Amino acid sequence: MHFDLCIIGGGIVGLATAYQVSQNYPKLSIAVIEKESSLAKHQTGHNSGVLHTGIYYKPGSLKAINCKDGKKAMEVFCKEQGIEHELCGKIIVALNDKEVPRLQNIFQRGQENGVRCKIISREEILEIEPHVAGIKGIHVPECGIVNYKQVCLRLGEIIAKKEENKLLLGHAVIGMQTRTEGLIITTNKAEIECKHAINCAGLHSDRITRLGGQKPPAKIIPFKGEYYELEKQAKHLCKNLIYPVPDPAFPFLGVHFTRMIDGSVECGPNAVLALGREAYGKFDLNLGDLFESLTYLGFQKIAMKHWKMGWGEMWRSYNKGAFVKALQKLIPEIESNHLTCAPAGIRAQAVSPEGALVDDFLIEENERIINVCNAPSPAATASINIGKTILAKLANRIQGPGDSISYAFKD
Repeated sequence: MHFDLCIIGGGIVGLATAYQVSQNYPKLSIAVIEKESSLAKHQTGHNSGVLHTGIYYKPGSLKAINCKDGKKAMEVFCKEQGIEHELCGKIIVALNDKEVPRLQNIFQRGQENGVRCKIISREEILEIEPHVAGIKGIHVPECGIVNYKQVCLRLGEIIAKKEENKLLLGHAVIGMQTRTEGLIITTNKAEIECKHAINCAGLHSDRITRLGGQKPPAKIIPFKGEYYELEKQAKHLCKNLIYPVPDPAFPFLGVHFTRMIDGSVECGPNAVLALGREAYGKFDLNLGDLFESLTYLGFQKIAMKHWKMGWGEMWRSYNKGAFVKALQKLIPEIESNHLTCAPAGIRAQAVSPEGALVDDFLIEENERIINVCNAPSPAATASINIGKTILAKLANRIQGPGDSISYAFKD
């Protein structure tokens, strides 16, 4: 098989990138290579479906820039394609005086990032969410919810409408070779020739980077987020989205309440080391993945520094009472019998050799391959704009008009 461009990974970032290339360079042939039998099988299909506004992110960072523009692009796409979504708003609540300065810092970031938000009092909190605790909060009215799996399926349909494009499902990449004229990508089913490739492999992005001949700048450490769902009799306790003030030392937002687009309410997640990059079940285990995580110097440094918090997260994972206690900080009326287990997700968190959690999007490239090495939340919200950012990098390699396939890429 021969293509101008191969995109490895059938999650929302890979599909949004393929969509952007297809829309802007309609005569280029594109293959999306996905090892699973369906699209959006991992991070995209397991996230909480929030349309983030960008209130948390460092001004000027790739997260902040792409989130703001990406959210607008995602809303437009959903409207055009008839995909159900809703701007329901969210509140971030400070539970005590100690958290108020951190809440103020988040508000200030929101202002700098152009996010419409407002500091609200205890009385105003209760008008929005009558059952929530907290002494002060931030109301973010433009935060929303969507089903990202539906978005992916529609993106896939649009990409595959063009005869020269292919969605190669069930193709696991096992090798890559660089040639003078391009690349040969070997999967478990075929050899695929292309001029250029984009690595959007998510949980396996560092491994694909290495297969392509580059040293990944960070290793993916999988962190599992476990959820509960509110039973019908307790769903009235949460109207929309309720978040705590996050700990600035970590890229995780803490356990929170999320109304989903289907009307269900999810509670969580925690953040524990996953026992494998795709080990979603409580007792699922991949010994090779776990050994790789535990022997990585960067992870060992994080574990030594933050062992106490890590232990607390593990305790909540195996003790429902502890999880309930964490949720009761936000909604005191929550009880154990209100909660039923919901599917877990696994976050691909890039960790540097120095032991730092990479907290921004990370894109590395060489002559033939663009590697998306880290794309944590809000990657789903920002995906269409991330695709545009990657397209700009790809455009530097394209010679001639965008619709001229005869001399599409520089050799």
